[in-house]
Amino acid sequence: MSFSPDVLGRPAGCSIQEQRERWQRKRSRTAKELVQTEQRYCQQLHLITTFFVEILKAKGTLKQNVRESIFSSIKDIQSANQSLLVHLENGYFGKGLAQFCTHLHHYTAYVDNIYNANKVLMIQLKKNKAFRRFKKLQEARPEFNSHKLEDLLQLPVQRIHQYKHFLQDLTANTSPDHPEFEQLSKSFHEVMKVFQRIEDNTRRHENHLQLCRVQKLLKGKRTKIMTAGRWYIREGWLNMVPQKGDGAKPRMFFLFSDMLLQAKRCSPLELTNGEKFVGQHAYPLQDCSVEKVFGHTRSKGGLLSLTFPKAKLLLMSNNQEDLNDWHQNLSAAIRKLQPAATVIHQREDRRGELACNRKRHMPLADATERAQTSPEQDCSVPKRMKESDDAGASAGSSASSCVIL
Repeated sequence: MSFSPDVLGRPAGCSIQEQRERWQRKRSRTAKELVQTEQRYCQQLHLITTFFVEILKAKGTLKQNVRESIFSSIKDIQSANQSLLVHLENGYFGKGLAQFCTHLHHYTAYVDNIYNANKVLMIQLKKNKAFRRFKKLQEARPEFNSHKLEDLLQLPVQRIHQYKHFLQDLTANTSPDHPEFEQLSKSFHEVMKVFQRIEDNTRRHENHLQLCRVQKLLKGKRTKIMTAGRWYIREGWLNMVPQKGDGAKPRMFFLFSDMLLQAKRCSPLELTNGEKFVGQHAYPLQDCSVEKVFGHTRSKGGLLSLTFPKAKLLLMSNNQEDLNDWHQNLSAAIRKLQPAATVIHQREDRRGELACNRKRHMPLADATERAQTSPEQDCSVPKRMKESDDAGASAGSSASSCVIL
């Protein structure tokens, strides 16, 4: 088989061969780095299980449930990685990684518990003097090389990030006809599932911290911020323009995935609540519409008009960029709440069109006969639709009404 020469006059077959050689060199470098980092990782896992898990279990310094809350599935992870290391050192990357992926549920359990583990660890360090002293003595060992237990417990989470990049490079630099290509590809997808789980857990944890922070900023417990499924988006000062009269009033607004909370600063005379806010109104975003209004601030900022079923807000900002961000965030939050309702209305409209088309093309005799034989049917359908529409309207009205706090 002959190859046509390329632009430089070299046979095309040489460029393909050179490309394969480059792939092989990159693959070899990645494989070497994977083995070296896996060896260090297994040594560090050994430190945790030997000098903490096993000794704590023998001494009884921590109760079993507390110990399991801190270290979770670390022993199972160490066992799985020791087996992986043997395969990697012998050059069986595809087989070793494929077998390792069957034990990724231990990593899933570990990453799901990592925030709770940190919390329990901090509590024990604060309350358990014997554990605090034991931890300090173990970390002073030369094997730990000044590493703290808190840092070592994060290693499995960090290792998943590393596996993602290693497997991505190995797969990209392995020929599709290589016997390990399929195993590497499947392993990459399995590791990506755990990696995505870590990312989702991180976002949920950060959102939880934001909700807790906002809850602490509000005076009293009347305004409930901690609600399942609620996501924090942003906060900031905006000027409320009254419907009648003049004099815009600055108010703090907290935007969440399902509502906009209006609050004002507590009186500075209140020594304990001087830095807090009082929740005034909670506006559900379910049936809200937002519109940007221009021309009221001479190109410096502008107005946002928010329309609710039972309320309307005019919010002003002198910062154009800040106003654009508010408009974008509000529009995105409202849009996420409305697709389901939009789809239902589209389906109902489509059904109505089809029914009209069928009646339009129905023979006159058939239509007359049907009208004469079943008049109740024709009358009962609109009645049921009207009742359901009224129920939906009342449900939407009650769900989207403004709550005065």
